[in-house]
Amino acid sequence: MKILAIETSCDETAVSLIEASGDISESTFTVLGDTLLSQAKLHAKFGGVYPNLAKREHAKNLIPILKQTLKDANALEEGNTNIYEEELSHILEREPELLKQMILFLQNVKKPNIDVIAVTNGPGLEPALWVGVNFAVALSYVWNIPIIPVNHMEGHVYASLIKRKGKNFSLSAPKFPLLALLISGGHTELIATKDLQSYKLVGQTRDDAVGEAFDKVARMLDLPYPGGPEISRLAKMSRKRKDSSRDITLPRPMLNTKDCDFSFSGLKTAVLYAIKNLEMTTDVKEKFAREFEDAVVEILIKKTKRAIDETKARTLVIGGGVSANDAIREAFERLVSADMPDLTLHTPAQGLSTDNAIMIGISGYFGHLAGKNIDPADLTAKGNLRLSG
Repeated sequence: MKILAIETSCDETAVSLIEASGDISESTFTVLGDTLLSQAKLHAKFGGVYPNLAKREHAKNLIPILKQTLKDANALEEGNTNIYEEELSHILEREPELLKQMILFLQNVKKPNIDVIAVTNGPGLEPALWVGVNFAVALSYVWNIPIIPVNHMEGHVYASLIKRKGKNFSLSAPKFPLLALLISGGHTELIATKDLQSYKLVGQTRDDAVGEAFDKVARMLDLPYPGGPEISRLAKMSRKRKDSSRDITLPRPMLNTKDCDFSFSGLKTAVLYAIKNLEMTTDVKEKFAREFEDAVVEILIKKTKRAIDETKARTLVIGGGVSANDAIREAFERLVSADMPDLTLHTPAQGLSTDNAIMIGISGYFGHLAGKNIDPADLTAKGNLRLSG
């Protein structure tokens, strides 16, 4: 089965074509084509993602990215697709530039050999999501291909479970129950599942997501966007020098509460007050970065351990953009190695921590096997879509 996957939940425009076989017990995937365009540099001057700019860039780039993906997959064949401009205009009425590009594109290509279209319909920035959803609906209509909505956070779960070898991926059924810690710019949550089809919320942030806190603290320290990698870089420098001075101390909000919830707003505010009247030298920034990152790691570890105990998890998945943080990964590796040898830890395959369409295609494949196809007319973007029911 060949799946065309589309991802536009935030500031990455991504389209992939993958070939999949097998089921959840044992499956294989081959990436036939994969193209991703990041908007990070465009949003840097705003210190974060600007939704309307993201929407505009998605609309401008989807057709060129689709063409490149199909070309790389040897699936781009000259010809034409029969189109009904009136219906297509209705589907893409909010995306006039995309509509114009799409009509020109369809007039010059044959329908490719694709079995299913998978598209992220949430969570994320709703204006950005709608561009991808409407694009997928339009392709589904003109090419008469089934469409399946994909929860972006479920995609991150699969991105951590698959094993990569070149352009090929494989997945073997994990041991259940499975607990997923999903950490990104917009999410911090602990999710449990017994079958990768239904999910239960175990814990979540009550305010800022951990990635959001990284970016906000980075701005306070006058570091460039995106802030997470910069915080990590400075923290590493402090550890490399083996700083013995720990004169900077930050709180660990909700560390000892009897639940699995998180709070990072207070930690962020503590940084704001602590840096007042300080000369922000490189040395001071490095110490703040290290203490902030240490606090985040300690909170994530403590709450996840509690969730593991509550759910009796046999598999732990760490997913989302913040899972690329080396200090966080290493802390969980030490935890499992020293204290939980019966627990299997999964982190994203190389290059799949951040948003991408490969994980959307894989999640869409399993959704299709589970009968989650949807009438394109019923497909909507849901910025606050939850993974748990």
